[in-house]
Amino acid sequence: MSARRFFVGGNWKMNGNKESLGELITMLNTASLHDEAEVVCGAPSIYLDYARSNLDPKIGVAAQNCYKVAKGAFTGEISPAMIKDCGVDWVILGHSERRHVFGESDELIGQKVAHALESGLGVIACIGEKLEEREAGTTEEVVFAQTKVIADNVSDWGKVVLAYEPVWAIGTGKTATPEQAQEVHEKLRVWIRENISEAVADSVRILYGGSVTGVNCKELASQADVDGFLVGGASLKPEFVDIINARA
Repeated sequence: MSARRFFVGGNWKMNGNKESLGELITMLNTASLHDEAEVVCGAPSIYLDYARSNLDPKIGVAAQNCYKVAKGAFTGEISPAMIKDCGVDWVILGHSERRHVFGESDELIGQKVAHALESGLGVIACIGEKLEEREAGTTEEVVFAQTKVIADNVSDWGKVVLAYEPVWAIGTGKTATPEQAQEVHEKLRVWIRENISEAVADSVRILYGGSVTGVNCKELASQADVDGFLVGGASLKPEFVDIINARA
């Protein structure tokens, strides 16, 4: 397999309370996790401090979103500076729910990526097509356009992980086949090679997200250009450990 370190992100979304997340954190702290895997848990913003204070230091924590400036009159938003102040090192940006439920534009996501990186956060940047776009045959066009806006705002590719999440597979129980995932990941890497650099194409990790489970993770993880996962619902369950250990 490649030299790229396997990366598994758990996106807890708007789920959990101190009791249930405390149980999940205890499970992760006591589980036998593959040393080669980098693990990051995306906690709701109100629980970032709780997650960082209680998770084993070897497990990273991510915010699920942030704003494009450090402070100001932006009611309800959080900044990278605040995220860092909680001891948290990562942020998820451009998730399809932010794009399609909350109407975030490519431009805004690009601005957020730029500011998060300038502030010293690592960014898990999400891209992916909707069902009608896949059926219309525009998957590549959509995904490359989203990636370009992100790439135009990246100052340090060493702090960026890309997550390909076909929107039609998120939380639907439909998963892209390992072949479908590999095809998009491979084309993405070619696009990066042609539009950014050979070095970035070889080093950047491209995760797959969309109904990843303990059952399908090993086959997905065996694909050459799948460097890990961004996991939604399954990251709240014991099977998250199996997903982390997909390459063990």
